[in-house]
Amino acid sequence: MVTGIEIGRRDRLFLLTGAGVSAESGLPTFRDNGGLWNGYRVEEVATPGAWTEDAEKVWRFYSMRRRDALKCQPNSAHYALAELERELGERFFLCTQNVDPLHERAGSKRLLHMHGELFRSRCEADCGLPDFFDDKLYESAAEIPRCECGGRIRPHIVWFGEIPFEMDRIYSELDRCTMLAVIGSSGTVYPAAGFVDQARRSGARTVYIGPERPLNAAIFNDVVLGKAGEVLPGLFRIPKAG
Repeated sequence: MVTGIEIGRRDRLFLLTGAGVSAESGLPTFRDNGGLWNGYRVEEVATPGAWTEDAEKVWRFYSMRRRDALKCQPNSAHYALAELERELGERFFLCTQNVDPLHERAGSKRLLHMHGELFRSRCEADCGLPDFFDDKLYESAAEIPRCECGGRIRPHIVWFGEIPFEMDRIYSELDRCTMLAVIGSSGTVYPAAGFVDQARRSGARTVYIGPERPLNAAIFNDVVLGKAGEVLPGLFRIPKAG
């Protein structure tokens, strides 16, 4: 059992968080019930084909997710990571697969949402309109707004079959990190599941934290089993200067 992990004064920490961290705040995940989220299948609401087929259903689903996220609060894992960022400063980088804003609510700032953000939207067309903050609920086809170019406004979410955001920056951070910690991610969804291989090639120490052993557990230096909210506070030790 790993009881404490030391972060050296020259270490650069790359953190990847997955759905397990948000689940501890009460947010459901597609993995919870055989690929279903409150009765919706991934293929029906989280793919480009679903948007083309039934944009109204897609927006009803993401409106429901917005409601769910507004009810939830950050848990102790979110706060522990925000505190770790304050201690490490620029030597800290957090990449999350989650689209909810719980990390930000806990105080995280050096943060990248590789799969998009639930409370942002953008035009479906490549017209140059930047993504924007949006907390509205769209539950009928008539409510879906249109861009000035005529395109429909869609959730700023990376759907299955689309390329995650800022992969060049992510790989750059992986190449220069000396420690990688994966928290609450199943190890089944690529490209995130391959981050540990990338970090190991750069010589980084790798740590996994979650309630169950991931499918790729064998390639981690350390596996810490337990809920992130219970394990993370106090897990990392940072030597004091002097």
